[in-house]
Amino acid sequence: MLSYKAPITDIKFLFEDVFDYYKHYEKYPEFSDATPDLVDAIMQECAKFCENELLPLNQSGDKEGCTFDNGKVTTPKGFKEAYNKYVEGGWQSLSHPVEHGGQGLPPSLGMVKSEMMGTANWSWAMYPGLSHGAMNTIQEHGTTEQKEHYLTKLTEGTWTGTMCLTEPQCGTDLGQVKTKAIPNGDGTYNLTGTKIFISAGEHDLAENIIHIVLARLPDAPKGTRGISLFIVPKMAIDQQGNVGDFNHVSCGSIEDKMGIKASVTAVLNFDNAKGVLIGDENKGLECMFTFMNTARVGTALQGVCASELSYQNALIYAKERLSMRSLSGIKCPEKVADPIIVHPDVRRMLMTQKAISEGGRAMIYYTAKIVDEIEMAKTEEERKKADDKLGFITPILKAFLTELGSESANHGMQIFGGHGYIKEWGMEQIVRDCRISTLYEGTTGIQALDLLGRKILLSRGKSLKAFTMEILGFCKNKSMISRNPHKRQMNKFIWPLSKAVANWQQYSVRIAIKAKKNRDVVGSASVDYLMYSGYVTMAYFWAQMAQAAYEKLATDVENRDFYRAKIKTAEFYFERLLPRTKSLAATMMADPKTLMQLDEKLLSFV
Repeated sequence: MLSYKAPITDIKFLFEDVFDYYKHYEKYPEFSDATPDLVDAIMQECAKFCENELLPLNQSGDKEGCTFDNGKVTTPKGFKEAYNKYVEGGWQSLSHPVEHGGQGLPPSLGMVKSEMMGTANWSWAMYPGLSHGAMNTIQEHGTTEQKEHYLTKLTEGTWTGTMCLTEPQCGTDLGQVKTKAIPNGDGTYNLTGTKIFISAGEHDLAENIIHIVLARLPDAPKGTRGISLFIVPKMAIDQQGNVGDFNHVSCGSIEDKMGIKASVTAVLNFDNAKGVLIGDENKGLECMFTFMNTARVGTALQGVCASELSYQNALIYAKERLSMRSLSGIKCPEKVADPIIVHPDVRRMLMTQKAISEGGRAMIYYTAKIVDEIEMAKTEEERKKADDKLGFITPILKAFLTELGSESANHGMQIFGGHGYIKEWGMEQIVRDCRISTLYEGTTGIQALDLLGRKILLSRGKSLKAFTMEILGFCKNKSMISRNPHKRQMNKFIWPLSKAVANWQQYSVRIAIKAKKNRDVVGSASVDYLMYSGYVTMAYFWAQMAQAAYEKLATDVENRDFYRAKIKTAEFYFERLLPRTKSLAATMMADPKTLMQLDEKLLSFV
């Protein structure tokens, strides 16, 4: 019973009015085909595919799940047919290089496609989604021969890809990886070991699966400095690129999970499986970060997708469900009760969902422009500048948007009341499906340590300074009458945002000082610090959207209610959600002793 309508109006608002994507595309001759007419046509066709092909498989796929039989995995009914249509439609090749069979369109346009697919059916979208990370890793670090052998098939979707990091004894701590890679003397290696939690690790959608695998060479140093990266196909590939015999990569089992049941999560056994080294020996973790960063931005998108799908369905229900009368007076006297959308608490939840969905989408599309800049960088200096920016914002996106996506999904379920707990409505499925997003590709705690420990403290706040100066530059520009005729209306956004950014800078310095005396300060403050950073970052984009809406309303633009709604939602965000930073400031600055003062004996419940 789930419904979904691709939010094309909102997407185009971000593309055209907030981030000026077409001017951005004009900077790169490679993106000359990305004209407004073509982009609009792609959006419309993608929306049709997602609404008509993927959405109907969402709940049925959850109910049926994947089946496992003697190492073989069968995806739910309709998944393979939808995947074939996806490949035939050229969707997999949309944003990949022409030299490997791609259409050469911007990666940012691929993000729009990913959002629509992920909202319509996240479980299905994971199968082609994992391939993008594998393709990016091979494109970035592979040899010419490796690109020729693997990228064309991955680009067209005939083959899919995976990322194989985790093992039974280690998750985030990859220094414990035990999978071995033994040189064969001919440039190939035999890999032996077990990998767990491998999304799309085994399925029936494609003729081959290309695994990107972390493993150790015989003489490798201990820890993370001794990890190498390998390409290991499920089925062997000959010199002409044809699929050959089984390559001894077997699926031992699949996980029985809380959610995303239609997306297989496999245990893979490598028994002298033949692979080739990608990148330099013992530099595998550096190469794998190409894949991991791709996956982390994609996971951040999952939070937005869950929020959007839950919001759309909760809004429909809230307009139709009758219960009690409005506290301020009867609104629908002709009915036995008023629709629940008139009640302030239901409005609170709906407005929170709307603010999260649209604010999160803006954060993702802002980041997608950075990805374009990295892809198109002509100098190493340009590339590093964009990469540093992406590296800074990625942990914020991944952790903040998935935490808020889960919150939004729970609001949607709450709006449905008891019906939200019943499977036929689909709301409890969104909650279950979204919950994993805060865990995989690095938990919220791991992302927080990356942000505060590596991106702030180790770099002495260099990336933070660059980003906050960008925000303050926006605030200064919009607070000047000569540059902004909407200064008066924008003050309610500009001043709170400026203050929040200044506080962000000051708290960062204070935490750094405290951490010099007690390293536990980093661990105790990190999650609250990340969430604080997320709320300020989202406020920046809501201010930009409000500014763009005021500018459109100053013209004779149609659909004026859309722009008025943007401004009202921005006001809600600044009055109801941004103030959460005040409590986060108190907790992140608190002494860690209250976390650590109970020893194991005192923590016991016996």
